[in-house]
Amino acid sequence: MALSLGLASHPGDAAAEKYKIYLSMSFIGNDWQAEAANMIKAMAAHKSMADKVDLQIQVAGPNAQRQIQQINSMVQAGAKAIIVFPISPTALNQVVKNACDKGVVVIAYDAEITEPCAYNVHIDQHEAGRVTAEWLAKKLNGKGDIVILTGVPGTSVDTQRTEAAKEVFAKYPDIHIVAESVGMWSQAVSRTELSKILATRGWDKIDGLWLQVGCYTANSMQVESGISPDKLKPCAGEGANGGRIQMLPVGTEVEGANATYTPMNAPRISYASPPYSGALALKLAVQKLEGKEIPKLTILPLPIVTNDTIKLCKEGTWAEMKAGCNAFQPSLVPNPGWFASIYSEQTPEVGLQGALVGQPEE
Repeated sequence: MALSLGLASHPGDAAAEKYKIYLSMSFIGNDWQAEAANMIKAMAAHKSMADKVDLQIQVAGPNAQRQIQQINSMVQAGAKAIIVFPISPTALNQVVKNACDKGVVVIAYDAEITEPCAYNVHIDQHEAGRVTAEWLAKKLNGKGDIVILTGVPGTSVDTQRTEAAKEVFAKYPDIHIVAESVGMWSQAVSRTELSKILATRGWDKIDGLWLQVGCYTANSMQVESGISPDKLKPCAGEGANGGRIQMLPVGTEVEGANATYTPMNAPRISYASPPYSGALALKLAVQKLEGKEIPKLTILPLPIVTNDTIKLCKEGTWAEMKAGCNAFQPSLVPNPGWFASIYSEQTPEVGLQGALVGQPEE
């Protein structure tokens, strides 16, 4: 699957003067990946980039060999830089080394590549797993039966988060992981997997949840089963906007609220791998191609939101986000699975419309 976004505004040789930059995506079956791709497109389309970047996108799916083949083809096609979400931290190392040897700048976003010549942009995934697990353990007073849903197997993101969380839970002998399944960072998959778990274990036998993605869905399923919002199980999980809206105090006025996409005072800690990481990677790649030094490793701040810090964005403007809002009106964001941690001082080129539809800020 390939998509060309040559953003030339001048005929003739102007396009040839642009940097040919490829986006290599692996798994795309979730809201986060689509949103990250939108923000990369928005960065490439921004007025500061449009005359510099010829962006082309290829999707390998969750197949390391296919991603390797596509990256080889990108290099042969004259790529100056490759922005990549790697399906594996190690499987791409040789093809990435080959690309580097030919002068191609390779930057991984969110998930990491261990080949030393590559650049990496991501949060501390161990911290994400640790902080959320510690919150849940504290919320449960150190005891209870919990359910875990992991992410996309084989990625550094999933491996590191899960390892860190389980190290925390292991310190609490009265916390028991009674069910674990692969959630693929998808609300839809989370619903399927939770339904399977609930077939043998009812909500009355679950005390808490640690879900890389799925807290919005878990809360919705509880309400659908007749559990009142004030009895929801504590959930440590993703930064989906639906889950953040559910965290708001009951009675908070939000535009477009419907069904379970509504304030419930749901007990939550919400964290995120910010979907702007790919856009930042693209920006850094251009800086490197222009001869500037960029860091080998960029660790992004970990966005953490709790019931004490949840704050509604009324309009979703850049100024509002800078002032600290971290959840968006359902009328602005109809999809509850969409991820809300889109603000960074480092990427003023992309905001709400960038994340929603790939349009840059003015």
